[in-house]
Amino acid sequence: MASVSTADAVAPRASATYAMDDYAKVRKFDAHVHANGADPVFLQLARTDNFELLSINVDYPDFPSIDQQHRAALKLAKDDPQRFHWAATFSMKGFGTPGWLAATNKRLDEEVAEGARAVKVWKNIGMVERNAKGELIMLDDPGLSPVADHIQQLGVPLIAHQAEPYNCWLPLDKMTTDNDREYFSKHPDYYMYLHPEMPSHEDLMAARDRFVAAHPQLKFVGAHMASLEYDVDVLAKFLDAYPQATVDLAARMSQVQYQSLRDPSKVRDFFVRYQDRLLYGTDLTQGPDADPATFKAEAHASWTSDWRYLATGQSQRVDMLNAEVPGLALPRAVIDKLYYRNAIRVFGLKDRSAAAGGK
Repeated sequence: MASVSTADAVAPRASATYAMDDYAKVRKFDAHVHANGADPVFLQLARTDNFELLSINVDYPDFPSIDQQHRAALKLAKDDPQRFHWAATFSMKGFGTPGWLAATNKRLDEEVAEGARAVKVWKNIGMVERNAKGELIMLDDPGLSPVADHIQQLGVPLIAHQAEPYNCWLPLDKMTTDNDREYFSKHPDYYMYLHPEMPSHEDLMAARDRFVAAHPQLKFVGAHMASLEYDVDVLAKFLDAYPQATVDLAARMSQVQYQSLRDPSKVRDFFVRYQDRLLYGTDLTQGPDADPATFKAEAHASWTSDWRYLATGQSQRVDMLNAEVPGLALPRAVIDKLYYRNAIRVFGLKDRSAAAGGK
């Protein structure tokens, strides 16, 4: 982010919306972060900026092991149980072999008993993991259905990150954001446009939708705008089709901003219409070796930038779009749900927004 304009792009009644001065006063919830180390800097910033956190453990090879992530989550939750919450995950290693299902469900039992508020599955399902026949394991594989049923019985949501951003399947010159263009040009192994042998975006979404349809009582959270970030109309159809689903905004704000530059009323109307189905999230990641001061500065900048865009009418420079992006100036009631109350409901937590003057 660069310069910020003080001119309001949207000018509703002042009392109807929040301002930048309200940022630290309003209790907020980031429903998608990764605190992968025991350093207290993330919690310190959360207290200063008035956030609760959901740290999501992931079966991701570039992160610390699942066991290490689990230990870090327990430590931070013990340090501040009112602000730090966490989601469990499970390994796909041994999937389809005798004992895998029983061991997986047993571990989930233990972690929910320890305080896990959700369970996460990652895009390795659908894009990496293969069965004994060498076929990619999709989310609607029958072998995963008993795990989904068990998570439902435990009463916690399943958070699913399926697929990559839609840009991953487009030519570089058709991508909508500079960050995707830069990343996929430098990581051809992950650039699905170059790999027609892999499932299409549509294939992955269809498997996800079949899974959600097959488990209508399972609370489902589509991470990263359910990988439908490229079009709020398409995302609206998903939300209409699956009333048990919510979605988080993690790491997809620039895609929303790309659309609001072209049709601000449509994007704003989407947030208002689906105000009960959206969770604020960032994907902020604190690695075990992260420099605390650098992480704190970058996380604060990300949080305040998002607040400026969603809660106020002010414009700001968004480098990955090479544009000045006006804020949506969403109504206070919508911001309260998006930033806090929806997460409290979905993850079964106590509403503390009225405590200590909002803090």
